[in-house]
Amino acid sequence: MKQDYFSSNNIKYIDYKDVDILKKFLNPNGRITGKRRSGLTAKNQRKLATAVKHSRFMGLLPFIAK
Repeated sequence: MKQDYFSSNNIKYIDYKDVDILKKFLNPNGRITGKRRSGLTAKNQRKLATAVKHSRFMGLLPFIAK
């Protein structure tokens, strides 16, 4: 069984300030990749989406890429 990124790297908390990790799960247009494509569990996908949205609101990530 394939492990998801956060489980395999032993990351318990998905932090909105860790922009480098969050960018791995965004496509070139700045949209969050789907669960199948990212390979995350449903729980971690929801946490990722919350972290990305929080990061966008704080101005660390763009809402859309140009």
